[in-house]
Amino acid sequence: MRHRSLLILTTAVTAGALTLSACGSRDESGGGDSGKNTTVTIGLDAPLTGDLSALGQGIKNSADLAVKTANKEKTAEGVTFKLEPLDDAAQPSAGQQNANKFVANDEVIGAVGPLNSNVGQSMQKVFDKASMVQISPANTAPELSQGNNWRTGKKERPFDTYFRTSTTDAIQGPFAAQYMYNEKKLKSVYVVDDKKTYGKGLAATFKAEFEKLGGKVVGTDHVDPKEKDFTAVANKIAKAKPEFVYYGGEYPAGAPLSDQAKQAGLDGPVVGGDALFSAEYVKLAKKNSEGDLASSVGAPLETLDTAKEFMKNYKAEGYKLPYEAYGGYAYDSTWAIIEAVKAVVEKNDGKLPEDINEAREQVVEATQDVKFDGVSGQVGFDQYGDTTNKQLSLYEVKNGEHKPVKTGTFND
Repeated sequence: MRHRSLLILTTAVTAGALTLSACGSRDESGGGDSGKNTTVTIGLDAPLTGDLSALGQGIKNSADLAVKTANKEKTAEGVTFKLEPLDDAAQPSAGQQNANKFVANDEVIGAVGPLNSNVGQSMQKVFDKASMVQISPANTAPELSQGNNWRTGKKERPFDTYFRTSTTDAIQGPFAAQYMYNEKKLKSVYVVDDKKTYGKGLAATFKAEFEKLGGKVVGTDHVDPKEKDFTAVANKIAKAKPEFVYYGGEYPAGAPLSDQAKQAGLDGPVVGGDALFSAEYVKLAKKNSEGDLASSVGAPLETLDTAKEFMKNYKAEGYKLPYEAYGGYAYDSTWAIIEAVKAVVEKNDGKLPEDINEAREQVVEATQDVKFDGVSGQVGFDQYGDTTNKQLSLYEVKNGEHKPVKTGTFND
């Protein structure tokens, strides 16, 4: 599971088949009339162990399904795709090590992941230096694609190799703020974050929009996501008497924060971003999760015609864990690389360039132009590498399950 990926490029023995590339070796077991074909491996980085492993496993399984579907349907004629997952345990240092493993191996063409924005930051330069495409299904920190000055309107793409199929916190936080102020009619909030790239950024965009609307922030605080006892913060929240809490962070800390804040006297919901949109949140917060809300990227998959086949096939594969919040986006991220490889092969008369650096560069260029109807809707990328699909949804915990309550786009 943590060994290097294998990209095996084989000699074609029939007309129209793919020809030998210098960066691979012979595969005798491939499909096609010749009995041989080209195997292309896509790397996958996600937290496969640890507190966020439910989300990571959903990402891995969904990417695996995309690879299996492409092979079954022979999406790229003469090409067999393979997935090689590596575990980052939600740690930036591990993510960077995984990125180095992928790019150091001449047999790897591109990578999907990671889940966490701070892990994504640790990987970007590594992939960019190697001209290798990276597509995240879950990173939402705007600076990863729009630069550190995005808040001032001075957007500048730091890395041409970085793409994502998820929308950013620049619209996710404000989308929730508008819903809570305009539709829930709640005017006071206590804002808490975990000081990580994702949580801090998400809380900041929510707070700015809520105050812009006329809402009152009655307090702010931070928590250490490694801890589970938030009694001190919970007591501060109860004393401030907000109508609700907004938490910028992930479910392993967000759920106990909600539980403890309500035990301390909070009379209102805890609201957060896509990292709270998980069945694990409900399991951890138990009955005190009722009424809590989470925003997430895209529209609910069950409402999309494009997602029906994915959901049916995922169930048929018998994966032990659900696809979770990012499954559809992981499938689409993987499929975008598959489509890019297909485009490069067709452009080069049925073969990948012999030089691995040239092959990777061409896949990056092809990814920029990728467009298809994916699980999450129309998939494509703008000039920053961000998804062109700007839909968002809000989910409320009702009877122990997240139920969609609103889908739309953020109106600035």
